[in-house]
Parts: sequence; structure tokens; C-alpha cells
Amino acid sequence: MIFNGQRPRRRTLNACLLAAALMAGVGGTVAPVSATTAHSSGPKPTVVLVHGVFADASGWYPTIAALQKAGYPVIAAANPLRDLGDDSAYVSSILDSIHGPVILVGHSYGGEVITNAARGHANVKALVYVAAFAPDQGESALQLAGRFPGSKLPDALITRNYPLPDGSTGQDGYIDPARFREVFAGDLPSSQTRLMAAAQRPGSVEGLAGASGAPAWKELPSWYVIPTADNVIPAAVQRFMAERAHSRTVEVKGASHVVMMSRPDIVVRQIQAAHQATR
Repeated sequence: MIFNGQRPRRRTLNACLLAAALMAGVGGTVAPVSATTAHSSGPKPTVVLVHGVFADASGWYPTIAALQKAGYPVIAAANPLRDLGDDSAYVSSILDSIHGPVILVGHSYGGEVITNAARGHANVKALVYVAAFAPDQGESALQLAGRFPGSKLPDALITRNYPLPDGSTGQDGYIDPARFREVFAGDLPSSQTRLMAAAQRPGSVEGLAGASGAPAWKELPSWYVIPTADNVIPAAVQRFMAERAHSRTVEVKGASHVVMMSRPDIVVRQIQAAHQATR
């Protein structure tokens, strides 16, 4: 299904990338999250939202507001963005704390994280990929991003060194603020993207090159939101991954990489479809 502006239309189904990543954060001793709500006729799944690189959990605010209004419990975690294995383990630990069904949603690199974090959790009922990576075993975000042309990210990247615990040096990737809107969020107002560029969270280059494990999408049903004007992960790359995972897909014509901010209605619709199909 392709969405153009506000109206749904008929169904259809890089150079390098450093895109997006992860989630999560409830620390210390945490009470399990309830999957019941006063606004529903029965228990609803907890929706766990995992952000990607160059972003943080605030990017989910419009999605969270709509989900909460519909009666869904929501967790949008803060992702470390350091290493795929550790990031996935962190999200997995959040899933351990939830009693009841879960729908796991990932944006950008967050899709790679949910692909790994969902394994071993019987309460995860569905995966929803939002302009995201859905890797197979052995693939990395950087490898997939270059599978088809179209990403503007490589030419817009700025790297900065940071110290590692062993005394060596790692590299963080940022988007050049002068090109942030063009590359990352072309359908948002420039007044907003200037703030996003200043507050962007970098992703570890080494971490984004890490190989993914056995994919949860081979065992779980999945849904996909593909923005056709994505300049980070080209739409062709996303179509390839969605078709391989047999995802139920919608395309959003003209939407940027941050489709969950510009068109949260469509993202929420896919999450609700995942809930209805797996309840």
C-alpha cells in the first residue's frame, strides 16, 4: 500500500550508511509493565519502540501520543548505540521485565537491534520495521545500506574519535548539521531539524559494522513502513528486506527517513495491524 499525502492508495509492495539505532532504558529494579489499560476492552500488548542512530527516543513522541490515546502501554528506550551485541542484549533485558504480549518496533538501526533482541522471548508477538534494517544472519547495517544506490549519508558523515575502555580509540559518526535536513528529515520544518541536528546522538562506526545474528523475522510475523524519499536507507534496500522477511508493507510516498515523526498515523496503523493479526 502506498500513502501519498493523507490518502491511502493501492497496495504494492550505498555507498555506506551509518544509520540509526536503538532503545531503551529502565534501570535498576523495575516493576514489570502491565499490558492492561483502562481504555481497552481487554489487555493490549506493550509496544516497545527502539530508535536508531542520529536520533533518540523523543523521535517517537508523536507515535507514543497516538498509541497511548488508543490505550497501548508504551516503552521508548534510550539506546546506547555502541555495539550491536550489547545494544541487543540491553533491549532484551527490557523485554525480560514485561509481563504480557509485546509488539517490538524498530527505526533505522533499531530494526537491526529488534531483529536480534526478540530471540528467546515468547511474549514478542510481532516485529514492526519503520524505515529500518531487517538483516539476515551475518549481515551488517553498513553492508545492507550499500546494497542499492541512493543513500546520501556517506557524503554527509562527520566522524569524531572517542576513548574505549581498553585505552584504544573508537569512531562516532554524525550527520553534518548543514546537511541534516536534506539527508535525515527532509519533510520536517527546518526550524525543527536544526534542533534535531544539534541534539543528534552519534552511532559507533565499529558497532554499525557488526554482524547480525539469527533473525527473529524468520520466526515472527513482521510489518514494514517504507518512506519512498528516504535518503539514509534507500527505499530499494527496504523493499528487498521487507520482501525477504515476507513483511506486510506500506509505502509512504515522499516521506523521509523519520516517517514516524512526519506520518505517525501510518506507523501507528501498522502497529495496530500487527496487534489485530496476532491477538
